[in-house]
Amino acid sequence: MKLWVKWVPIMVAALLFGMFLWHLTDAPSQQQAIASKWINKPMPTFDLPPATAGVEGLKSSDLATGQPRIVNIFASWCIPCAAEAPMLEKLKEKGVIIDGIAIRDKPEDVAKFLEKHGNPYARIGADMDSGVQIAIGSSGVPESFLIDGKGVVREQIQGVITDDMIPEIIAKLDAMK
Repeated sequence: MKLWVKWVPIMVAALLFGMFLWHLTDAPSQQQAIASKWINKPMPTFDLPPATAGVEGLKSSDLATGQPRIVNIFASWCIPCAAEAPMLEKLKEKGVIIDGIAIRDKPEDVAKFLEKHGNPYARIGADMDSGVQIAIGSSGVPESFLIDGKGVVREQIQGVITDDMIPEIIAKLDAMK
C-alpha cells in the first residue's frame, strides 16, 4: 500500500478541523445574528404577574409613562446576571429607572437573588414560559432594552452591562427625555 494513502484520512480531518476553526473566528457577531426586530417599535403588549412578593409585576403600559428606562431580562440561576447586578445598582443610584423580567424562575429564587445582589428594579414581571422574552426578540440572559418614555424600544444590549458602558447608557436615556 502506498504511503500517501495512509495520510489521506489525517489530511482530510486536519482540513475539516481548520475550516471549523476558521468559521469560529469569522462568524458574525452575536448582536448581528440575533438582533431584536422591535428596535424603534413599541414594546409588544404584555401583562406579567409579580416575580416575587413585595415587588409589582410588569405590563407594557408601565413602560409608556413619559420616563425612559431600561427593561432588563434576567434570571436567578444566571451567573452573568449576578455579575451584572452591581452595574444595575449603579445605574439606579444615578436615577435610571430599571424594570425587570425574570424568566423561567421561582418566586423564592428571585427573592434570594435580590437579597444577595440587591434590587435595582422598580417592577419585576414573571415570564415563566419566556413568552414575553421571545416576543421582544431577546435570546438570552442577561439582556437589556433601552425604552423611551413612549414605550418604544430604542436599543438592545446583549450580555452583561459593564462599568464602562454606564456613562453611554445614561447619556442615551437622557437624550430620550
